[in-house]
Amino acid sequence: MILETERLYLRELTEADFDSLCEILQDKETMYAYEGAFSDYEVREWLDRQIFRYHQWNFGLWAVILKENNKLIGQCGLTMQPWKESEVLEIGYLFNRAYWHKGFATEAARACKKYAFEVLQAEEVCSIIRDTNIPSQNVALRNEMVKTDAWIKHYKGVDMPHDRYVAQR
Repeated sequence: MILETERLYLRELTEADFDSLCEILQDKETMYAYEGAFSDYEVREWLDRQIFRYHQWNFGLWAVILKENNKLIGQCGLTMQPWKESEVLEIGYLFNRAYWHKGFATEAARACKKYAFEVLQAEEVCSIIRDTNIPSQNVALRNEMVKTDAWIKHYKGVDMPHDRYVAQR
């Protein structure tokens, strides 16, 4: 276990989480900010990328487990992401749609912010969010982040405006 909150614990993703990740990453509605559901191959790449990040940085997107039933309900964690001319420490989150609007993303994101400042000794952490993703923007705001700048990312042949929400230590 990496982190624990009142209702959740966060741990590294493992190969055994592939099917639970498919429930999230292959849901078209959940993945609207990514221009659609992932294929099995894309889910595999996603999982492999998280496992690589654990080895590279000692952090990545972690499995979010609901304590009451030990079910994987989402992912939340820290990653290094490109932003304009640099790399920034980002809190990312993506949850199974059945668990939206229950405060889980905010609870997990707050724990990740605390981890970034207290364990990693980061001076700043951000969330990079597509401009159309209002629920994720609201999570960032509830996590006491402030919108600071914007940038257009190119993904799957689409220009996607993104906003960066920042919290400083």
